[in-house]
Amino acid sequence: MYITCLDMEGVIVPEIWIEFSKVSGIPELSRTTRDEPDYDKLMKWRISVLKEHKLTLKDIQNVISKIDPLPGAKDFLDELRSLCQTVVLSDTFEEFAQPLIKKLGYPVLFCNSLETDENGFITAHKMRCAQSKLTTVKALQSMGYETIAFGDSYNDLGMIQASKAGFLFRTTEKIKADYPNIPAFTEYNDLLASIKQVLKK
Repeated sequence: MYITCLDMEGVIVPEIWIEFSKVSGIPELSRTTRDEPDYDKLMKWRISVLKEHKLTLKDIQNVISKIDPLPGAKDFLDELRSLCQTVVLSDTFEEFAQPLIKKLGYPVLFCNSLETDENGFITAHKMRCAQSKLTTVKALQSMGYETIAFGDSYNDLGMIQASKAGFLFRTTEKIKADYPNIPAFTEYNDLLASIKQVLKK
């Protein structure tokens, strides 16, 4: 019995922080886990930048409300869900994700949460558990599932490498070069064809 675990940002929706960076005019906020492998360090830095520019959670949510899934993503996800159980594993936050999950037809999402002060400024990020993607994949395996995993960033590598089959999708040239043994795709149809091959075995 298979279950597929996939990353969200950069895979089925645009990178939220990159989109917010464009709208806010703060180029440094375009930094993501493709650039910084340490997610805790990245988030603490992001929160400090938001504080410096006096930007609240609501400011980010206003931008997210205008973001659509990547072209072809919903059809891809619908077909994938028709083939096997599917879970989106993301380091994003409940406070960010809901408008996007709605546009994707409400797939199962495991993510994290944010803490804010009385003025709506983000004060901290609360991770669901340590190494949440890898931890979740291992938990699913302990329940009798074989896992298939794919993502685009450094924080996806743990779940990809721990799975029966793992893929990189629309990742960076550096990550592809550093992990040449992991098949890499840029098109949903090619990724779906490889997943189907795994499911047939």
